[in-house]
Amino acid sequence: MYAPERQQEILRLARDGGRVDVVSLAEEFQVTAETIRRDLKALDRAGLVRRVHGGAIPAGRLDFEPDLAERETTAADEKDRIARAALAEVPADGTMIVDAGSTAARLAGFLTPDLTLTVVTHSLPIAARLADHPGIQLHLVGGRVRHRTRAAVDAWALRAYAEIRADVLFLAANGFSAEHGLTTPDLAEAAVKRAAMAAARRVVLLADSSKHGKEHFARFGGLDDVDLLITDTGLGPQDAAAIEAGGTEVVRA
Repeated sequence: MYAPERQQEILRLARDGGRVDVVSLAEEFQVTAETIRRDLKALDRAGLVRRVHGGAIPAGRLDFEPDLAERETTAADEKDRIARAALAEVPADGTMIVDAGSTAARLAGFLTPDLTLTVVTHSLPIAARLADHPGIQLHLVGGRVRHRTRAAVDAWALRAYAEIRADVLFLAANGFSAEHGLTTPDLAEAAVKRAAMAAARRVVLLADSSKHGKEHFARFGGLDDVDLLITDTGLGPQDAAAIEAGGTEVVRA
């Protein structure tokens, strides 16, 4: 088990039980007590637990994550405009990765039947939308599926992305800012996003303006890792200019 996965499980145990202790965690995960102390220290630094004698208690809500249905109905008009603007970045006869996310799913729904390209995704909803597209060679990345996002994560997904190279990645994030970079509530999903970014020549972030300035538990990159941000006009001109000053092009749809 990777450290981020273990820390996510420790956080769940802390919230379910109200407290975790070092000795029990070390036995459960078959690691040393020092390893658990490092995990608790990392969670404490993120504000998700508070360390106490012999263990930790839960604190903070940086890992709050709305479910799929709620995300689909939030900022729906803005997400449609972002997705339509993103069509200009779809590579003709090329290869693209589509990250798990409600705006990315809208992009998949807008792909016209005449397009010919290869699509890679670890999102079950996106794969379902594209499975019958006549011109798309669809590759579904496998792994453990998170119920909240219907996205594949963990080692299988990481290995798959390590073996490919795509023209463009359409990336999703729960929060973005110049200060804190790209963040999401779940450590395992963050790891897959990071792997997908490494697998693409060009990274296009699809994120509505409500996510600007938001910070979540798991950081998976900086805005300087993004070639193009497509957002809506809710992101003000000054904020857009500040992001572009860091080297990321901004389109406000």
